[in-house]
Amino acid sequence: MAKMISKGIIFLLIFFSALTNCRDESRNLTIISGSENESMEPIITQFANENNLTVKMKYKGSVDIMMELGKEDTEFDAVWPASTLWIGLGDTNKKVKHIKSIMTSPVVFGIRKSLAVKLGFVDSEVKVQDILNAIRSKKLKFIMTSATQSNSGTSAYLGFLYALLGNPEVLTEKDLSNPILKKDMKELLRGINRSSGSSGWLKELFLNGKYDAMVNYESLILETNKILVGRGEEPLYIVYPQDGIVISDSPLGYINSSNPKKEESFKKLQEYLLSEKIQNQILQSGRRVGFGGTIDNSDKTVFNPDWGVDTKKILSPIKLPSAEIIRKALSIYQQEFRKSSYTIFCLDFSESMTGKGERELKEAMDLLLDKKKAEQYFINFSASDKIVVIPFSDITIDIWKADGNNPKEIKNLSSQIQELQPSGSTDIYSPIITAIDELENIDLEMYTPAIILMTDGVSNSGKEFSDVSRKFKNTGKDIPVFSILFGQASENQLQEISRLTHARIFDGRADLIQAFRTAKGYN
Repeated sequence: MAKMISKGIIFLLIFFSALTNCRDESRNLTIISGSENESMEPIITQFANENNLTVKMKYKGSVDIMMELGKEDTEFDAVWPASTLWIGLGDTNKKVKHIKSIMTSPVVFGIRKSLAVKLGFVDSEVKVQDILNAIRSKKLKFIMTSATQSNSGTSAYLGFLYALLGNPEVLTEKDLSNPILKKDMKELLRGINRSSGSSGWLKELFLNGKYDAMVNYESLILETNKILVGRGEEPLYIVYPQDGIVISDSPLGYINSSNPKKEESFKKLQEYLLSEKIQNQILQSGRRVGFGGTIDNSDKTVFNPDWGVDTKKILSPIKLPSAEIIRKALSIYQQEFRKSSYTIFCLDFSESMTGKGERELKEAMDLLLDKKKAEQYFINFSASDKIVVIPFSDITIDIWKADGNNPKEIKNLSSQIQELQPSGSTDIYSPIITAIDELENIDLEMYTPAIILMTDGVSNSGKEFSDVSRKFKNTGKDIPVFSILFGQASENQLQEISRLTHARIFDGRADLIQAFRTAKGYN
């Protein structure tokens, strides 16, 4: 009997101890992080289990991390972006402290090895000008993330700026207005044949499509090569632009709060990640440790020299300019330098959109079409962009067009959207076919095309997927159809479209405005 009572007391003690831990907020850490850190989750989980902590990682894009840090209050305890520059841009109130780099990865070109040989890039020092010359002679096209949405794109763009300006000691506003720079940068960025808002998704796009090169983190190109070689395909050869290297430093910082115990938990996590054992694990994943340093006795199955990896060479990154100049450079990229976009919005105005769906859809389009609102997220249209809106239900309701810098046309387009009322059933395929018709004859040397389909229902009338498939294949052009899932929309139908056009689905059920904003960042 005494033993039973004793066991009961022990059980209650354990139960109340666990309950206390659950209620003890100092034992919970929530980190806002770049998606490139997803591969670190097993290490984080291991630490959390060993220390009786709960560590949650919430993945956001670089711009979202910047915006979150600018808020007066945040739900996050720590921040782990791809680069310190996003903390500098967002943390205007200087809330983030204990910032330390966990790992590094240079942003580089990965070019199919046979093409790299033809271009003379193998076993040689390559400058950004050499890459620009290859683009000018139509020998090189590449895929890259948006410079205003993803850190790898931002890093590459800043590297291009410095190189094309002859590597000034510090980048100035006057440099950014250089007319020769504008000409060269526009030509260089014209070499992009697909864009993305995420470095991880860019890797997936490369693996699922037919592309010759991409700009990405060295670590993600190494991951790509493992998959390519495993499939019996040609690997990418890594090219480090000699005069335009930017290194992602993966800083982990604590967002200041009034909880000393939570701060101690954070420091413990940071020390764990920087311990010799974990740094070696990180090295095995293809990330470097130590800023720009060489890697002694590197594992050649990871850092394969046949893929152009040089672990003995000291990488000399450019010196990042001030936050003010970075903001100015990103604004100029969005408005002047980047390849023009040709975006067609296929918007569901079927009867089921009445109420919340209609309201959120109109708010989302108002954000995208309002220059000042869109500028906050670096998704504003440029003077040379083309915008088309195709509202639909069980019929294609209309086709409305506007130039990106024409205030009268934009205002008219916005008014037409706001005045439209939902009715009818749903046919998602007919507007896609109409959109492909519109894009079929555009010059892809001049424009980055995208169709953004938003629907809240199941396509139950009109055309079928086979009609879209036939139309898409007949064009022979790389035209992505990005889908925004809302309401009771059929995920299976949208997945078919995404697979066919090498695109992706954005979930708008929690936040339709956020989904539209993210989708626009992909072109």
